[in-house]
Amino acid sequence: MTHESAPVGDVGRRLVLRREELGLSRDQVAERAGVAPGYLQYVEEQPTALPGLAFWLRVAEALETTVQQLRGGSAGLPPGMAEAAAAPTLSELPPDECLRLLSGHGVGRVAVTTDAGPAIVPVNYDVVDEAIVFRTAAAAAPALAAGREVAFEVDRIDEALSEGWSVLVLGPAAEVTDAAEVRDLRARAHTTPWAGGDREQWLRIRPVRLTGRRITAG
Repeated sequence: MTHESAPVGDVGRRLVLRREELGLSRDQVAERAGVAPGYLQYVEEQPTALPGLAFWLRVAEALETTVQQLRGGSAGLPPGMAEAAAAPTLSELPPDECLRLLSGHGVGRVAVTTDAGPAIVPVNYDVVDEAIVFRTAAAAAPALAAGREVAFEVDRIDEALSEGWSVLVLGPAAEVTDAAEVRDLRARAHTTPWAGGDREQWLRIRPVRLTGRRITAG
């Protein structure tokens, strides 16, 4: 799903991101919340918008989240601080579901061994042809994954429902050096390192083992 128009305020970005995570259009959210679609668009796009608490409560419920999350009050806090659900269920995920959850792009964590010892490093990744790809710099810690069997982990947490899932990938990592392959990755991958700078080294992890777990509220 793409943005109907580009939000310019932090609150607008969070609102649009959450409804896109749920696969909802603006009209669908407005109908769920009982608010006017035009006003919802105004809040998404105008950083000067100051809706009242009633609006936020309705929209947060429609988006299955909290007012605090939408307004960025928990942006600097670690995930998972909400109370556990009353009757949670922990289930194993089959490999095909793990791959589906991995698909797309986002932030994952790659485990490497450095001179100072083991390290787990976040990277912006994408999935191309069922392989994990990411960009890094030659001197950066993620580059140490090249030529080794590595572990790569992705998870998502829903604070509002105290639910979430995690997927662990085990497999060989290799640097992509073929010029044609690099061009193909540039064209197909959406990943852009948030850290910025010169990060033109592409690494690929081909999954050999996929495992995952999901917590759902009872």
